[in-house]
Amino acid sequence: MYHYRRLKDLREDKDLNQEKIAKLLGTTQQTYSLWERGDREIPFHHVITLAKFYKVSLDYIADLSEK
Repeated sequence: MYHYRRLKDLREDKDLNQEKIAKLLGTTQQTYSLWERGDREIPFHHVITLAKFYKVSLDYIADLSEK
């Protein structure tokens, strides 16, 4: 199991739904949901896209930093 709890927090902080983020990443809502829940590993290039989109570090998304 993969741990991406911050993906949901970041998305909800921006009042976005999974479908909008899935479109940003060029995937389906179902696939994004699996990533967000940690049931499937998210490809690294998508993590980079999300870090840029949310203007946070990769360490923050990976829960390695509080900034």
